[in-house]
Amino acid sequence: MSGMVLVFDFDKTIIDVDSDNWVVDELGATDLFNQLLPTMPWNSLMDRMMKELQTQGKTIQDIEEVLKRVPIHPRIVPAIKSAHALGCDLRVISDANVFFIETILKHLGIRDCFSEINTNPGYVDEEDRLRILPYVDFQKSPHGCNLCPPNMCKGMIVERIQATMAKEGKKRMMYLGDGIGDFCPSLKLREADFVMPRKDFPAWNLINKNRTLVKAGVHEWTDGEELEHILLQWINTINIEESQLLSVENCKLETMSKAGHGALPQPLPVPY
Repeated sequence: MSGMVLVFDFDKTIIDVDSDNWVVDELGATDLFNQLLPTMPWNSLMDRMMKELQTQGKTIQDIEEVLKRVPIHPRIVPAIKSAHALGCDLRVISDANVFFIETILKHLGIRDCFSEINTNPGYVDEEDRLRILPYVDFQKSPHGCNLCPPNMCKGMIVERIQATMAKEGKKRMMYLGDGIGDFCPSLKLREADFVMPRKDFPAWNLINKNRTLVKAGVHEWTDGEELEHILLQWINTINIEESQLLSVENCKLETMSKAGHGALPQPLPVPY
């Protein structure tokens, strides 16, 4: 089992668009969305939009069908499947919502590749309406990070994952993302870790402007093909390094064992 944890953002990282905007645009509610956007937090707005869509006669099935045709680069799914097959622990940290993410991942056949999805709650209520709630109840318990939106600090989630990695025998983390919210978790990574910001996106710009603050190795990517190449190359390199290290340690133990055995005290002669 690999000692690597791979953390993926979702929107514009696994898929090529923002899932919230995709649903709103595809179901014909863009104008209303733009009208309400300055008046409320993003999560509250998305919850309101789901109510408006239902009022317009849109169903949960309509939302699911839109999600199933979301644009995605053809190499993303093979990359995720390969990383999972190589023993990596894959997780999602996203400011989308669990209903959108799980619908898309299940449709793509890769939901089981991920051990954990950290995102805003989403559920279908008794009136068959999709409800979307914030990951953090910022009205009652604000997270206090000034780099992140009020509903989620991805850096805090990364710190929680890091706290469990040692117990699980995992040593390194790779973080892949694109947005402003992906800058904070990049600052939490360690020297042995790796961050992959999408080139010419907000996280990439922030990392380049604050390079001295980022301890992890940095490698940009542009599309799914490049993501797959860099990701798998890194995994294979780390696996080779860990195999070589294990081989060296085994040789040391074998040498010590032989030396120790040769130095065993000889039994005293049996008196007659």
